[in-house]
Amino acid sequence: MGVMAYLAAGWILLVGCYGLVTSRNLIHAVGCLAVCQSSTYVLLLAVGYRSGATAPVFADLPTDAPVVDPVVQALALTDVVVGATVTALLLALVIQLRKRHGTVDPQRLTGLRG
Repeated sequence: MGVMAYLAAGWILLVGCYGLVTSRNLIHAVGCLAVCQSSTYVLLLAVGYRSGATAPVFADLPTDAPVVDPVVQALALTDVVVGATVTALLLALVIQLRKRHGTVDPQRLTGLRG
């Protein structure tokens, strides 16, 4: 897979962070945060990739056959679940902010200033 997967993960992270910094809407910011998280999926795929390897099912493989790392696959699945949970929680918080303050613009949330 080479360096391209790492560059793609970095580019996706930078695009998400740029959107997060320039966002004037909290829903847009949550979406950009989800894009930032999706760069970790690409990074985990790049780390766990092994050329010529098969799935880590050892029932029908010889002992010296190359297999991919099952820990990286488990981390990727966990990352997807955590990302969906965090996104749902942040969107629920944005809905509550909209109900209580009438806006999703972070600059206009005057009730939150100290």
